[in-house]
Amino acid sequence: MSTSLHPHPLRLGVNIDHVATIRNARGGDHPDPVRAAEIVARCGGDGITAHLREDRRHIRDEDLARIQAATNLPLNLEMAATPEMLEIALRHAPHAACIVPEKREERTTEGGLDAAGLHNTLVPIVDELKGAGIRVSLFIEATERQLDAALKLGVPVVEFHTGEYAHAILDGDAERTSSELKRIADMAALAAKNGIEPHAGHGLTYENVQPIAAIPQLAELNIGHYLIGEAVFTGLEAAVLKMRDLMDDAR
Repeated sequence: MSTSLHPHPLRLGVNIDHVATIRNARGGDHPDPVRAAEIVARCGGDGITAHLREDRRHIRDEDLARIQAATNLPLNLEMAATPEMLEIALRHAPHAACIVPEKREERTTEGGLDAAGLHNTLVPIVDELKGAGIRVSLFIEATERQLDAALKLGVPVVEFHTGEYAHAILDGDAERTSSELKRIADMAALAAKNGIEPHAGHGLTYENVQPIAAIPQLAELNIGHYLIGEAVFTGLEAAVLKMRDLMDDAR
């Protein structure tokens, strides 16, 4: 495995939601997302991400404590800005909580959180999470308006949505790909300049991860669906190790 010489190595958080999606397709307990968390820890992943959705379509409430008990990796709980999810986050006290937009009808999280428009809703939730010692992140679009909202809310971390960048590549639109990449890079630099740690994620694959990984201010990438899909063919450890190598090589 290659070793990054960059002074700030890029962390890889692995989202294990879709191991639970497969489990829930037939009910029962197999495949167990906890086993996925253990594999990620064993092969050098830096964190576990799990999204407890309102409809419990993949991760279930009881999975959270089991994941925390199974590995020492930090748990990043993705959550909607609702009283129910706040209570669950406070009860489980994950290392981090990333507030994401959530609509019942969507297949996956589409677009970033409107932190600017939801400022008044987010203030008490952010304050309670921070008061409990949970590191708060906002999953936002890479725009000055949303980053300014994150600054006003006093969060230590933002995760920039890379979905439009990924779509531009799939569409073969080189100009839009370049524009999206520059937008993310510019906002990552601005976040870091203002004391916010920038992360990124959504739609990242072996084919598109390196230009994002090369952005020097980014501290962490969160990748899930693609890695679980690849794991069907190669095994989860091999999938994580390959992504880790690609990220390190980009640095």
